[in-house]
Amino acid sequence: MAMTDDARLQPGDTVGILGGGQLGRMLALAAASLGLKTHIFCPDPDSPAFDVSCAYTVAPYDDVSALDAFASSCAVVTYEFENVPGATAMHLASRLPVRPGVRALEVSQDRFHEKEFLRASGVALADYATIDSDEDLAAALTLFGGTGVLKTRRFGYDGKGQVMIRTASNARGAYDKIGRVPAVLERLIPFDREVSVIVARGIDGVCSAYDIAENHHEHHILKTSTVPANVSAETAAKARDMAIRIASSLEYVGVMGVEMFLSGTGDAETLLVNEIAPRVHNSGHWTDDACLTSQFEQHIRAVAGWTLGSADRHSDVVMENLIGDDCHSWPQILTEANARLHLYGKAEARAGRKMGHVNRITPRTA
Repeated sequence: MAMTDDARLQPGDTVGILGGGQLGRMLALAAASLGLKTHIFCPDPDSPAFDVSCAYTVAPYDDVSALDAFASSCAVVTYEFENVPGATAMHLASRLPVRPGVRALEVSQDRFHEKEFLRASGVALADYATIDSDEDLAAALTLFGGTGVLKTRRFGYDGKGQVMIRTASNARGAYDKIGRVPAVLERLIPFDREVSVIVARGIDGVCSAYDIAENHHEHHILKTSTVPANVSAETAAKARDMAIRIASSLEYVGVMGVEMFLSGTGDAETLLVNEIAPRVHNSGHWTDDACLTSQFEQHIRAVAGWTLGSADRHSDVVMENLIGDDCHSWPQILTEANARLHLYGKAEARAGRKMGHVNRITPRTA
């Protein structure tokens, strides 16, 4: 079904989703509630999103004939993860709209390109330098006072593909630890908290940002997101404005997660953008039960070319990720009057694997 880049879907049309994990699953559920069908494309035959989609294709992302058949069944294509191969997105974009577009992947898949884009967008971020050799690393560490965070330019998540350098001994062998691949060194920021904003932008350019969330990580994996965050009203507004500026600069269509570092308190609070994720985001799962329009519905609305929903929050909430064996606590969670359980249908609980989440909501206080 050929469509122009600004075309709007009709109920009954099919949204193609690249990726079959829990984010694809929740997107498919949101699409169904709006009368839209989904077709999941993923090489993993055990993808949990397959259970709730109208159709699915099991094939590698570079299988051109499978991609063409997939495209012929869809009105628009989106993705649930940012490491979709660029060639895959480009091929599909020649056949039908891909939202968010190929540029969002190009920017987010390379940390240096992402930082250059963010700086050009006018948002604050930590100093950084490109690293392609031991000499580059030594020079950058000298510039940054002997400390920093060394990260691969491509791939890596939940703490993977990075090394924290706080001392000279940390620096020895750091480049070897990440495989001597192209990298960036970020200045080490003494931040107090990590926060994030979920922002959406429609095909008409209208943007809507959810409330800022305060995030707590354990073993480099997000454990909880709390809303409202313990920040000033001015900081909350600034965070939303920064997220909207980023989405607008990228001419983005869909939902994006913007992660930030927060330092100081009160009038001394400052924000630095850490990174962006061009997709629905783990720190936005709280919107499922604390907002009229979840991030998943918002993303489907945007990629379908529909009017965005309200991002207003009606409840306070703490979202907790159920990681590994945490999911076995589901009987106890079901006894909690204020808890909403979301399980992802994964067959095996493994250490570090996100198996579900729970939103604990209370009446809104601020």
